[in-house]
Amino acid sequence: MPITSKTFVRSTALLLLVGLLALIGIVGTSIWLTDRSQVYLDEVIEARIARRAAVDLRASLLDMETGQRGYLLTLDESYLEPYEAARPRVLEQVEALKRVLAPYEVAAAPLQQLEADVTFKLAEMDETITQARANDVNAAIARVRTDQGQEAMNGIMTFIDSLISAVDARLVEGVGNQRSTGEALRIVSIVGGLIILMVVAGAIWAVLSYTQELANARRAVEEANTSLEERVRERTSELGKANEEIQRFAYIVTHDLRAPLVNIMGFTAELETSVDEVKTYMEAQETAGDDPLASQARIAATEDLPEAISFIRAATRKMDGLINAILKISREGRRQLNPEPVELSEIAETSAAAVHHQVAESEGSIETDIRVGKLITDRLSLEQILGNMLDNAVKYQEPSRPLRVVIRARHVPGNRVHIEVEDNGRGIADADHERVFELFRRSGSQTSAGEGIGLAHVRTMVRSLGGDVTLTSSLGEGTTFIINLPRDSRAFLGRLGA
Repeated sequence: MPITSKTFVRSTALLLLVGLLALIGIVGTSIWLTDRSQVYLDEVIEARIARRAAVDLRASLLDMETGQRGYLLTLDESYLEPYEAARPRVLEQVEALKRVLAPYEVAAAPLQQLEADVTFKLAEMDETITQARANDVNAAIARVRTDQGQEAMNGIMTFIDSLISAVDARLVEGVGNQRSTGEALRIVSIVGGLIILMVVAGAIWAVLSYTQELANARRAVEEANTSLEERVRERTSELGKANEEIQRFAYIVTHDLRAPLVNIMGFTAELETSVDEVKTYMEAQETAGDDPLASQARIAATEDLPEAISFIRAATRKMDGLINAILKISREGRRQLNPEPVELSEIAETSAAAVHHQVAESEGSIETDIRVGKLITDRLSLEQILGNMLDNAVKYQEPSRPLRVVIRARHVPGNRVHIEVEDNGRGIADADHERVFELFRRSGSQTSAGEGIGLAHVRTMVRSLGGDVTLTSSLGEGTTFIINLPRDSRAFLGRLGA
């Protein structure tokens, strides 16, 4: 069964969740078992320290007792060398035992008894040696024969033997616990590893299945694209030819319209001259008192005809401007675009310099903030686009404040560039944001001459380069035009050429 994107996401998420839970379980169990192993290890170490201290104490006391008895029998000072060497270690070893066994309350009473027995035994051995050195060997031997020292020694040995037995048992238990912990850790690692391997295997299967589905879908899309691109190429070619025909038709129509318009304008000029002569003549004539025809003729010659001529001339001028605008757009549409490397910063500076004197008249300024390198596009189109934008900003500036224009450019995702032209002019009403790009449309109060083709021409040129232009504006605050262009227009222009 084909694996869908939704199924792939769900199965992958489930596998990742299982793997995460297994990993958390392994890590948590491993930490707990490691802590337990460390506790057992600490107990084993403490037991070994206690055993070592007990064994050392026993050895030291035996060395002292052997040296004491040898000296009492021979009065040879050499026998006291082991005694003197072991004497200072005994008390240190007793203290070591006390430190090791301090955490165990059950050992408190036996430790007190041990300390008392050791103290008594040391005192007895010191006393007998002192008596022997004073040549009172009989008294020393009599002191030994009381068996009090032997009883103390027996108590010490009993404590040490019991401690060693308990420590040995603890060591055996600790080693067993450590072995069990290690075995449990091994089992957890094996089980967790198996679970993770299963998760990985499941994820690999899901990825391979989904990849296969994607490959199949990609092949299908490529096959569809092959035929689609061919259809698009054919359609684009047809549209290009149709567009050329439309532009050629517009050029022919507007060119042919100019001939009768020139005739109209010429005859209007001649008529205006004639009307001026008639007007002059009629104004020079005396008014006939009761002749209504004469009065009407005077009014027609001096008022009606000049006004009509004025209307005709204004209409022909407007029509001439519209025809010129159509011819301009038609010529621009028929021009062959030439993509080449251009520096946007240079074009922005040149366009700003072209209107600098107009901006300076109102104490305004033009700033540039270009953060892109070279573009591959049609230089003339880009110059005309920025030139129209700046002309538009100058034309519609707010008289009450100095004009401020900022030209920015930055890279955006998709290997494209955003060019922003921001001004603080009159602004554009929300309802007119799209209308201003229509041919022969203008927005707001019209205090400057124009035919309403500037922004329509800009949008046509931008789209011919593979981009688009939009705007944001607040009435009375200013306008920002945003031009979105590809960094390299060759691919787009190549498709149009095809």
